[in-house]
Amino acid sequence: MQKNSLLAAAVLLIAVPVGAMPPPLPEVEGKDAAMLRADMESGQTYEGLTPLVYLDRIARIDDHGPRLDAVIATMSQTDLGAEGKRLYDERIAGKARGPLHGIPVLLKDNIEAAGPLATTAGSLALRDNVTNRDAPLVARLRDAGAIILGKTNLSEWANIRSDNSTSGWSAIGGLTKNPHALDRNACGSSSGSAAAVAASLAPIAIGTETDGSITCPAGVNGIVGFKPTVGLVSRTFIVPISHSQDTAGPMALTVRDAAAVMTVIAGSDPADPATAEADTRKTDYVTALSSDALKGKRIGVMRDRIGDGAGVAALFDAAVKQMRDLGATPVEIADSHTGTEGIGPAEFEVLLTELKADMATYLGGLPDANAPRTLADLIAFNKATPEELRWFDQSTFELAESKGDLDSAIYVAAREKAARLAGPEGIDRLLRTHKVDLLVGVTNGPAWVSDLGKGDSYKSPGTSQLPAVAGYPHLTVPMGAVEGLPIGLSIIGAKWSDADVLAAGYAYEQASRKRVAPTYRPSVAP
Repeated sequence: MQKNSLLAAAVLLIAVPVGAMPPPLPEVEGKDAAMLRADMESGQTYEGLTPLVYLDRIARIDDHGPRLDAVIATMSQTDLGAEGKRLYDERIAGKARGPLHGIPVLLKDNIEAAGPLATTAGSLALRDNVTNRDAPLVARLRDAGAIILGKTNLSEWANIRSDNSTSGWSAIGGLTKNPHALDRNACGSSSGSAAAVAASLAPIAIGTETDGSITCPAGVNGIVGFKPTVGLVSRTFIVPISHSQDTAGPMALTVRDAAAVMTVIAGSDPADPATAEADTRKTDYVTALSSDALKGKRIGVMRDRIGDGAGVAALFDAAVKQMRDLGATPVEIADSHTGTEGIGPAEFEVLLTELKADMATYLGGLPDANAPRTLADLIAFNKATPEELRWFDQSTFELAESKGDLDSAIYVAAREKAARLAGPEGIDRLLRTHKVDLLVGVTNGPAWVSDLGKGDSYKSPGTSQLPAVAGYPHLTVPMGAVEGLPIGLSIIGAKWSDADVLAAGYAYEQASRKRVAPTYRPSVAP
C-alpha cells in the first residue's frame, strides 16, 4: 500500500505548467464523477492531482483515522501523477475521451489489472499473483480515460469459502468496516468497493456479484450498486465462482455515474461466450436516463421482502409513494417467491459444481508457474496456513471439491431447475402475471454488528436471489437510513432491460435524494 500525504501531492505540482496550476488542493468528499469532471473541465482542478488527493484520503481514512480497511493496495504516486498529467494534456488538446476521462476508479481485488498490483481474491494463496493482464472491462475503462487507482478489499474468495464466514474479511485485507458505524458490517463480497465509495476514497469502484455481492454492500453502505444482466460485461481475468451467475458491475455515488461506467464496460468478449449478445444489446446508458422514466410504468411491489423492521417498512412505503408521485402505478405482490420453492438448494448445487470447474480453469491460466492450479490446491494451502483459517473454516470449498464435473446429471438438473425457477417461473412470471414493467423491493436491512468467528446476521430477506440466479439486472439506490444505517431500494427488470432499470432508478434518485453521508461513528444502538 502506497502511503501518501498532501505535502507529497503538492510537491508534484511543481512539475505542472504554470498555466495549468489549480487553486488549492481540491476537496473530494462527497463528490461524484460528474462533479470531478466539471471541476476538470472548468480548470478548477487537474487530472494529475486528483488521484493523489484520493491517495491522501485513503492514507488518512482507510489506513489511519477510522481505519476502514476498504483498500488493499494502490498504484504508486509517481505512476498516478504521470497518468493524470497525460490525460490532462489530452484534455487541453481537445481529446477528452468522455465522462470518465481523468476519473480515478478502484477495482475489487478479484479483477486483474496490468501493472505491479497482485490480484489476490483476498487470499494469501494469491498474494504474489501479479499477472500483468488487464481484464477486458479494465482495458475498456482505461480506453475511456479512467485512472486505475488501486484494489479494494473483499470477502475472501467472494464469500464462497465457508457458510460461517464474516462478510468483508480477507486474510490479505482484514475486516472492512462500514463507514456509517465502524462496528457494523459492510456486507459482501464487494465490501471494500462499497465502503470506499461511501467514504469518498474513490468516486467509482467496480464490484462483482454472484448473488448479492454488489447490491447488499451498496445498500448497507448507502451508495448505488448495479448488477447488470449476466453476459453484458466480460468476466475474463476475474477470479470466478460461477459462469452462470458471475458478473462485474459499477458501484458509485449516483445512478448517472453507474450508467456512465456501464456504457464503457458493456460489450462482447470472444473469450467469454456469455457475452455473445452484448454488443447488440448494449446502449448509451447515460442518454437513456430520464427524470420521467417512471411515468406510466407499472411497478410490482415485493412487500414480502421487507423483513421485520418498522423503520425499513416506513422507508419503503415512502419510496413507493415517491414513485407513484412520479407517475408510476404500484401493484402489490403479496408473495414474490411463491412457486420458486427449491431454488436455494438448486442454486447451491450449481455454485459448488461451477466453483470447482471454473476455479481450475482460472488458476490453470495464471502465468506464475508456482501458482495453485486447482481448488484442491487452495484447500491444501489453507490447511497449511493458520492465518487463513483463524476465524472460519473452508467447509464450502471442501464440499465443492467433492462435486462431479459439469457433465454430471445432478449438476445439469440443478442448473435447469435454478434457471427455470428464477427466470421463466420467477421474475418473468411476476412481470407477466401482475402486468408490471419492473419489480421493486428492499435491498437490505440495517447493517449488523461484525463478529469475527460467528458469521453474518442478515436483517432482511433481501431481493438478490431471483435476479442473481436468473442473471437479470438489479439496481440498488439509497432510500434513506434507520438510526443512521443506510437502506437500499431494489429495482429489478427482465433480461437485457438494463437501460430501463437504470432509468427508473435515476428518476427515483433525482426526486428523492436519500443518500446519507457517512459519519464514522464507533457504533449505534442495536
